[in-house]
Amino acid sequence: MTDPRAQELLHTPEGLWDHYGKDIAEYRTITSEIARQMHLFGFEDIRTPTFEFFDVFSKEIGTTPSRELYKFFDKDGNTLVLRPDFTPSVARCAAKYFMEEKKPLRFCYEGSAFINTSSLQGKLKEFTQTGAEYIGEDSAQADAEILALLISCLKASGLEQFQIAVGNVEYFKGICSAAGIDEQSEKRLREYISGKNYYAASDLLEQIGTDSSYRDQFLKITDYVNSPEELMAVLEQAPNARAAGAIQRLIDIRRILEIYGAVDYVSFDLSLLSKYQYYTGVIFKGYTYGIGDAAASGGRYDRLLSHFGKDTPAIGFMIQIDMLLEALRAQRISIPASQEPARLYYTKSNYTQMLESAMEMRRQGKAVALEASEEAEDAG
Repeated sequence: MTDPRAQELLHTPEGLWDHYGKDIAEYRTITSEIARQMHLFGFEDIRTPTFEFFDVFSKEIGTTPSRELYKFFDKDGNTLVLRPDFTPSVARCAAKYFMEEKKPLRFCYEGSAFINTSSLQGKLKEFTQTGAEYIGEDSAQADAEILALLISCLKASGLEQFQIAVGNVEYFKGICSAAGIDEQSEKRLREYISGKNYYAASDLLEQIGTDSSYRDQFLKITDYVNSPEELMAVLEQAPNARAAGAIQRLIDIRRILEIYGAVDYVSFDLSLLSKYQYYTGVIFKGYTYGIGDAAASGGRYDRLLSHFGKDTPAIGFMIQIDMLLEALRAQRISIPASQEPARLYYTKSNYTQMLESAMEMRRQGKAVALEASEEAEDAG
């Protein structure tokens, strides 16, 4: 009879999966193809620790809420956390080792991130992320390069039907500034609009006495704008220079993406905001069929590195590999993976011959497993 305690040990904690066999083979194929694209764009690999000091992901930096972090203590009493996302870690690393560097930095990474949440709704607590960070360049060219790289990575994975929704946090903030909305109301409004709860947003604007013209502009944020003419129309109605600058940036990005041949994968969503407060300008999410959430996300974070002593702009993106694989499988897109190894079976009498054959196949780059035949096992 099986020991119940042993049965309990077979299970992983909620929100965690085992990965093996074909699953791992497909994962390695996808991540290697994505890494290849990043390297082609001149990005270099970086590896940061799995856990960091708590302050790297503190409320002041604007990352994941404290209650969703896995926190623990070291022997000296320091509070440590498992990283919930890579961007603050890469920012800290760049500030530490490249404090005086004036040239742009391009880093790419891959690894696990962790979220401690009880409302999983099918989401993982440990998930694989890969991404790129472009540090030290504040231009529409840099924004467009990151978007073009993300599109190249998704296409290299085998994904064919996807869309990158692009917004600009500064447009929302520009309207808030023009309308004289206080910080607390702005925070609530941000939550409503980012959650697509436009009725609640409308009620809030009415409660705080926002002028009707500004209310209309907030609610028009919900509309997608794609063509240059639509973007120009929004630009002409911008309430101040801050909002106008945000739209002009999107116009410039769209023009550059046309040169990349990537503009068909992009649409513009002015309501797009993020729970990460460190985003300061252009922001985006990548959507496709077969999954309930974004497969990729990113944006500009021009003030994040200043928390670590290096005042420089930056932009980056992250791809959720687990979500991407789920989408590929849901869309029945074949993922090339390493083949099963060939198997050579030996007996006591032909072991040397089979071993030499296996060694020769391996020298030729072929995977082969050498196993005892049933005859050899019986003889043993």
